[in-house]
Amino acid sequence: MPFKEAFQLALQSLWANKMRSILTLLGVIIGVASVIMVVTLTNGAKKFVTSKVDTYGASVITVTKMPAIWNTADEYFAYQKRKDIRYDDYRAILSDCKSCMTVGARREIANGKVVRGAQSTTDTGIHGWTWTMPALSNLDIAVGRSFTEVEDAHSAHVAIVGSDIAENVLGPGDPLGKEIRVDGTPYTVIGVAKSKGKMFGQSMDNWVVIPLTAFFQQYGAFASLDILVDSGGGQGMDATEDELRTLMRARRHLGPDKPDTFTIESSATLQNFLGKVLNNFGAVVVAIAAISLVVGGIVIMNIMLVSVTERTREIGVRKALGARRSDILLQFLIESAVLALAGGLLGVVVGIGLAKAITLAIGFPSVVAFWSVAAGLIVATAVGIFFGIYPAHKASALDPIVALRAEL
Repeated sequence: MPFKEAFQLALQSLWANKMRSILTLLGVIIGVASVIMVVTLTNGAKKFVTSKVDTYGASVITVTKMPAIWNTADEYFAYQKRKDIRYDDYRAILSDCKSCMTVGARREIANGKVVRGAQSTTDTGIHGWTWTMPALSNLDIAVGRSFTEVEDAHSAHVAIVGSDIAENVLGPGDPLGKEIRVDGTPYTVIGVAKSKGKMFGQSMDNWVVIPLTAFFQQYGAFASLDILVDSGGGQGMDATEDELRTLMRARRHLGPDKPDTFTIESSATLQNFLGKVLNNFGAVVVAIAAISLVVGGIVIMNIMLVSVTERTREIGVRKALGARRSDILLQFLIESAVLALAGGLLGVVVGIGLAKAITLAIGFPSVVAFWSVAAGLIVATAVGIFFGIYPAHKASALDPIVALRAEL
């Protein structure tokens, strides 16, 4: 029997039992949709992590009191007991680090308030930066300029604002030169950054950057700083890290047998770590979601066995008219494969739709990986064929005389 004819017969059989076919698809749809959704969200998270790392550049090294990631509460409290990174440490690295191309420092608070006239914001990020930080952070200024070394040295009350501040506080017209009050202190806006959108439902544009020295005057210099260093990348990163470690250990009078009381991390190190975490998370969730595919395959096998029982007389008639075992086998395999492939296609649509819905709802990034779409369809079809082999073999092995008598 030609493949085209077998395919048409398989479709006719499935269409004749539409409700049963749809219910049979659910297991495959859930499995494929889960895999596609997880892979799409994981790829989006990877892209977001990469973009955040790229914000500071792959050649940037940070010197901080605490690492960006810790594993236990005990580690966290141990890191909290470390000595703060001070402005003097920044000045020492700025003057003594020979391999450091650019050095910057930052501090921030997350719950500031910005006011202009009757307009105001809350929970605004207030960042204190040295004048080198905008370049180190690849800050993209849409209107205006960054502040200068002189403004930083003299604690000038100038500010760069995120697009939320420009839209919701500054109002229409030219934003440059307008005065805002940051937690009650006046600052003149000299620049507006390009919008970054939302992440996890939170705006990434609700912030103000002021010179670090002005930040100290307003909020005090008693909390720890982050020091950022551009090493130039390449082979120079290791040498710069070693020099930074030597300088910091000397300033803290640490002996050879004493551990570091600070953390030195590169952007690439953080990216690799987070990438591994996301990969492991994605692998675990995909493995769990794959169980749904197996369940879907079992459901397909069960339904196909029922179909064989219901169609015993049909199989007997076809064999009596000359159909070979291979023809019966092919027809039932095509039915199970079509069921699984249809479930895979619907699962892909549902999975991508759910991922994009999560992106719209909470701002979690999502990126469709086309390899995952292809893999989902191939695996779904393979599952259908695998679990359809036994029912198809059972149907093809029926004796035509016995089959004809079954429903007489």
